[in-house]
Amino acid sequence: MATKRNETPRWSDEEMATLMSLIKGSDSVELKLTVPSVDHRATIGGLPMDPVEAQPRQVFFFDTPDLALDKAGLVVRARRIQGGAGDTVVKLRPVVPAELPDAVRRSVAFKTELDAMPGGFVASGSMKGRSSGAEISDVVRGARPLRKIFTKEQRAFYAEHAPAGIEFESLIPLGPTFLLKLVFFPKELQRKFVAEMWLYQDGSRILELSTKALPREAFQVAAEARAYLVSKGVDLSGLQQTKTRTALNFFKNQLKAAAKKEASAAAAAARASAPKESTPSAAPTPPADVGPPDSAPESSPA
Repeated sequence: MATKRNETPRWSDEEMATLMSLIKGSDSVELKLTVPSVDHRATIGGLPMDPVEAQPRQVFFFDTPDLALDKAGLVVRARRIQGGAGDTVVKLRPVVPAELPDAVRRSVAFKTELDAMPGGFVASGSMKGRSSGAEISDVVRGARPLRKIFTKEQRAFYAEHAPAGIEFESLIPLGPTFLLKLVFFPKELQRKFVAEMWLYQDGSRILELSTKALPREAFQVAAEARAYLVSKGVDLSGLQQTKTRTALNFFKNQLKAAAKKEASAAAAAARASAPKESTPSAAPTPPADVGPPDSAPESSPA
């Protein structure tokens, strides 16, 4: 008996109008799909992917303990790549590409991209940079200032959009999150696809499939990619998860648990070191007042 699938989420007319406007102003469109965990093995087996060709990567996010940057739509990330390379990004989302300053849009390091997945989409602006895996490791362990792996343009973009009072060097590293990236080319489409398996420290996983398109071809590529994935038995109706948000929420909860544990330990230590109050001694009980001894009775005269 076939398992009943939920209907793939659809966009409303209003959402479609917004989507088309954002696509028009973006440099590229990335079509994404997260696959339900129960279908990971079948999906990997059904697509032309060779798992041993996957490239390992490590991702570190930089934020405050309460994720103030995330709440403001700002992502600061560094990524270590197999072979010693690394890259960095300061990303803002959501954005309306047409409303971004011309000076920012003209930068060769800046790109706007629309991410679209079943039931949702968001446009982002990313200021990108390059680093090395060793330099990123140095920053994470505190041997190098954070600013050293981000360019002047990236730091200026951060300063423009970060919440007031949050200095760049005050950010803490959240990570690592380990992932495997695999590029494959379906012969039916002659188009590059990317599969990323994100492996979180709590044992959960996200498998994301994606392909990029130019704005003018986004709808055609989306239709072709959808038809191809359906033909391979890939479920398009699963709950869509974002890799970044899942990672940040994990580390936020981890920090909260550590802070709670530390506070409990500090309270216990304070109680143990507090001087003990001595119990006052009981006043001695005074002897009973028995009075003078009784006199012997006088004898009556004979």
